[in-house]
Amino acid sequence: MNRSVLNVRLGSQMRVVSPLALGLLLALPMGTFAAGIPAAVSADPPQDRVHPAGMLPFGLPTHGIKINAVLYTAAGQGSHPTVLLLHGIPGNEQNLDLARAAQRAGWNVLTLHYRGSWGSPGSYSFTHCLEDAAAAVAWLRDPRSTAAGNIDRARIVVVGHSLGGFVAAYLAGHDRRLAGAALISATRYLGAPLPGVTRAELIQVWEAEIMNRAGMHTLGDATAVALAEESISHSADWDLKQFAPVLAEHPLLVVSSEDGAAASNERIATAVEGQPNAKVTRVHFMTDHSYNDQRIALTTALLSWLSSFVGNDADGRSSP
Repeated sequence: MNRSVLNVRLGSQMRVVSPLALGLLLALPMGTFAAGIPAAVSADPPQDRVHPAGMLPFGLPTHGIKINAVLYTAAGQGSHPTVLLLHGIPGNEQNLDLARAAQRAGWNVLTLHYRGSWGSPGSYSFTHCLEDAAAAVAWLRDPRSTAAGNIDRARIVVVGHSLGGFVAAYLAGHDRRLAGAALISATRYLGAPLPGVTRAELIQVWEAEIMNRAGMHTLGDATAVALAEESISHSADWDLKQFAPVLAEHPLLVVSSEDGAAASNERIATAVEGQPNAKVTRVHFMTDHSYNDQRIALTTALLSWLSSFVGNDADGRSSP
């Protein structure tokens, strides 16, 4: 199949479309279709000189320390829906193109570096990633936070890529107040059983995936051995399938690619679809883990899904 072709599935139905047609064919929860590719994918909105878009770097409080975070604020008066955007391990791909497109579409976007990663203080671990993401949601909901006036606390959506996809699903599986969750190639090494995978093999995975290819130096004092041990010790309580009933209470976007993680992503999508009133949208891209040659299509998929339960105004930005 040509790499520019996508598979888009709603429930048991699979649709094969080109990236440019994705905005027209992306399935919405009520069976309708998004009306075209969102303008924010490729065009700046009109400038608002009174309430301009902004960028707020700050220290996000989590468990007694402050980690590196940036809030991209949407233009316009009043509160806006907000995305918590979570990167993978170690975080070379931060998906800031998605963040900026969502900002253009009228969303605030909060990004962060977990404890022990990319200069954030503290020790890196998967447990700390989960805790830091939960702390970010708490900050977004806090009426005393720096940007409280910009944030619609009833419309917070969590979006994660790779490890961040696992973290996003875990959060949404425990937090009924979230407005939705999007998983982009959620890692296959966390959140699903790994039958027959030994400790030694997991150590090799984390060494190959991070230390040798991506750079363990960005994760402070973390080691492949410690990450493997943590993966094994939490294999049961981090199995995302058990959280399907709560995940089904949110609109859920599951995006996969030809990176070896599609089966585990399908597993959680299928589990959620089996629950009453589930609202699952699946999109599959014939590309790699970082979506290197499908960034515009990935952005279109995310913004189309976001607009499906928030609503758009006339110029393609999300309505408050």
